[in-house]
Amino acid sequence: MSDKIAEIREYLASDDAAAWVTNLWINYNNQRQGKLNEWEELRNYVFATDTSTTSNAKLPWKNSTTLPKLCQIRDNLHSNYLSALFPNDDWLVWEGYSQEDSVKKKRDAIQSYMKNKTREGHFRIEMSRLLYDYIDYGNAFATVSFESRYKEEKDGTKIPGYIGPRLHRISPLDIVFNPLSSSFLTSFKIIRSIKTIGELKKQAMVEPENAYLASAMASRDRLSSNLGGYSREDFQKAVGYDVDGFGNLHEYYSSGYVELLEFYGDYHDKVTGQLYTNQIITIMDRCHIIRQEDIPSWFGYAPIFHVGWRLRPDNMWAMGPLDNLVGMQYRIDHLENLKADAMDLSVHPPLVIQGEVEEFIYGPGVEIHIDADGGVTELGKNLNGVIAAANEIEMLEARMELYAGAPREAMGIRSPGEKTMFEVAQLQNASGRIFQEKINMFEMELEEPALNSMFESAKRNMDGFDLIRVMDDDLGVEQIRSITREDITAAGKLRPIGARHFAAQAQLLQNLSGVFNGTIGQMIMPHTSSIQLASLIEDAMGIAKYDLFKPNVAVFEQQQTQRLVSQAQEDLAVEQATPADGAMPTGTL
Repeated sequence: MSDKIAEIREYLASDDAAAWVTNLWINYNNQRQGKLNEWEELRNYVFATDTSTTSNAKLPWKNSTTLPKLCQIRDNLHSNYLSALFPNDDWLVWEGYSQEDSVKKKRDAIQSYMKNKTREGHFRIEMSRLLYDYIDYGNAFATVSFESRYKEEKDGTKIPGYIGPRLHRISPLDIVFNPLSSSFLTSFKIIRSIKTIGELKKQAMVEPENAYLASAMASRDRLSSNLGGYSREDFQKAVGYDVDGFGNLHEYYSSGYVELLEFYGDYHDKVTGQLYTNQIITIMDRCHIIRQEDIPSWFGYAPIFHVGWRLRPDNMWAMGPLDNLVGMQYRIDHLENLKADAMDLSVHPPLVIQGEVEEFIYGPGVEIHIDADGGVTELGKNLNGVIAAANEIEMLEARMELYAGAPREAMGIRSPGEKTMFEVAQLQNASGRIFQEKINMFEMELEEPALNSMFESAKRNMDGFDLIRVMDDDLGVEQIRSITREDITAAGKLRPIGARHFAAQAQLLQNLSGVFNGTIGQMIMPHTSSIQLASLIEDAMGIAKYDLFKPNVAVFEQQQTQRLVSQAQEDLAVEQATPADGAMPTGTL
């Protein structure tokens, strides 16, 4: 073995944990290769502009039109999911575990702080990307971090930028776990990320929890400098494995990118026999450990969260709403292009030429010269099949909407027959149950734990105070408020109630409208408190800040209006009875 090969192997010698973490990633990533292929086929159909990039390309049709039904269902689901999660500005509430943790001052401080950080930290944008994963892959993964961004002026003054927790999407392609585990929380997780050296150095500057990356990048710079004098052939002789997306190691180290594998969870050391729990291990270049420590979260588990659209028994890789519609999309494109080819043949059919016929261009008014025994005949086509294909396409599109659980009423689709307003409301509520159940699951299993993890990260990393903008409900103006760690330290839980409140509000108002518009409403009207009913409407519709309802306020306002009208009438009468200046009184000379 040459000295060069020995030197390269020495530089790239794997640490103990690096080897088994890397092998764990490779094994579990290879085991889901079939699912990765399905996701790729689905993505090709969603973003296709014609059938040349889909599995329909192998069909022998001259036309290559694709009807973007999958894409339309995807957009419909995403827009309605997002609208349900954030129906208004009051989508987040704090629920304290004790009376002290639920006082108005503490509740307002926590809600104001988190609403400010979700707004400034682009929480809604990241949730939108997670919803696309929820629809496209059937699985959405998220984690959180704490950032401290400053802008340094020429005089050395640091101007604070965004300081606080931030939500991050994890691509389903970049994470593996044990799909047979009892829950995602108890399974190990390995996250793969590819970043430039500059991105990692900046991440070490702005994220306190990732400060370790500064020393790791310094070591990587020295390693790259030492390996810069070796050729591709030297690497091929020294090591025999590739890095995903880069080919061999020579190309990887020459690319300026760094691959990180982050392991979260428990592991057993076979050498020492010791069990390590709640560990985070970061592997760089698949051979060097740059971090191994306890997971810093106070919750005692990794701040990584997962939600699945259609759960499978004994497998945590869930199914998406579009997965089993790919075959129907294939059928739609097949019928559309079959129909188009049939129409082309009907409009411009093939010709049967018999005998001696002079060469001609087929078109209107063309003269065709033929011999006595010659002839030109069109091959006629029956259009009944074209009509049947069009009807089948329409039926398939309607079924795809139904199977995906899309809220059809949002697209203006209504079942036939005349109905009362209450009957329509009942049908809309029943037909949207699949949609509501799926968005509730997303809200409870991913959004809620992610928000509480962001809140925990803020309390753990906040140093000093933070200035946020809050709305004063009494004055109706926006104010700057100073928030300290003590202001937001409390035992409780943040609850996003956008989707759940939206559904409950719609159901409640529909039921009330149906009851009071019928005979039962007339019977119970003498026993109904209009003041309490006004409070219910105010709470259900979230309009308390407008102060519309007060006990008998309309009586007092009408009384005041009547006073003003009476006073105005008296003033007018006095004005009419009083002569104008300079005028002679009636009956005088």
